[in-house]
Amino acid sequence: MHTPRRVFMRRIGRQLAALSAAATVLLLPTLAQADAGSDFLASGKPVTLVVPFPPGGPLDTIARVLAEAVRPTLGNVIVENRSGAGGNIGMTVVAKAEPDGHTIGMGALSTHAINPWLYPHMPFDPIKDFAPITLVADVPNVLVLNKEFAAQNKIATVKDLVAYLKQNPGKVNFGSGGNGSGGHLAGELFKQLADVQMVHLPYRGAAPAQMALLSDDVQLMFDNLGSAAPRIREGRILALGVTTPHRASAYPDLPTLAESGVPGFQKFEISTWFGLFAPAGTPPAVVDKLNQAFTTALRSQPVRDRMQKISAEPAPDTPAQFADLVKRENKRYEGIVKRSGAKID
Repeated sequence: MHTPRRVFMRRIGRQLAALSAAATVLLLPTLAQADAGSDFLASGKPVTLVVPFPPGGPLDTIARVLAEAVRPTLGNVIVENRSGAGGNIGMTVVAKAEPDGHTIGMGALSTHAINPWLYPHMPFDPIKDFAPITLVADVPNVLVLNKEFAAQNKIATVKDLVAYLKQNPGKVNFGSGGNGSGGHLAGELFKQLADVQMVHLPYRGAAPAQMALLSDDVQLMFDNLGSAAPRIREGRILALGVTTPHRASAYPDLPTLAESGVPGFQKFEISTWFGLFAPAGTPPAVVDKLNQAFTTALRSQPVRDRMQKISAEPAPDTPAQFADLVKRENKRYEGIVKRSGAKID
């Protein structure tokens, strides 16, 4: 015969057992994620950091600085350049990689915000196919001229350049780091807002485009300030203005294009941001480990010093913050690309 007390105790026991089982089920994903993070660090496998642009540009330079800085935490990090199609080739490699954290990529404004509205057929979805890790930097673009071209034609300001272009329609080439790059869009918008004609010559990245500028194959370009800064300091190219609404902190005497006589340019806020992405499906604990390693590196003084030499200000953030930025920029650039008239068949 069961006493009321014994029945009560059995009920309590069953309830506690049920609660314990439920708690275990709820904890399983957390435990699995923790194991994924630990396994990722303990595996000893190298991390491949894909840079979807050629060697020598600012993204490649910063990727190599970061690869060295995170080595004590992540082990061997191999930088692999996979350029082409405005960065689409390299980021496709990342999107299709095993989602275990051992293949990541340095995506950028072009790959995640511009290309989706420029290319009729994208090999990946910039939002669904990636797990954002952290923003790395956001750098203004700058209008720069071949110095000999500028001197020969007495061009010292943006107004001088506009006057020359109106007198010589279609006779000036402007280069860019590729179709759909921030520099390409800035050039197309400049043509519209200043009512001038120029011929666009795309290159496979900022470094070859800059070489074309130095050799006068192109007479001007809207370059990433990080890429252009060394040549500006050396006096080898002439900087006329930045594409952003505000002046760059590294060059406070350099006016904006809007200040220089191209009204309306400031509202487009053309700058070049870039950051780290893993493939979609990468365990959150692995993304967190990568975020911790790279944001710690970005906050370190040696990395900050190296980046500031090319006028790139580190901008570490959380995966969620970076994901929000990518979504906002992707939506914002739909209108900018349409306004620019830029197309790739």
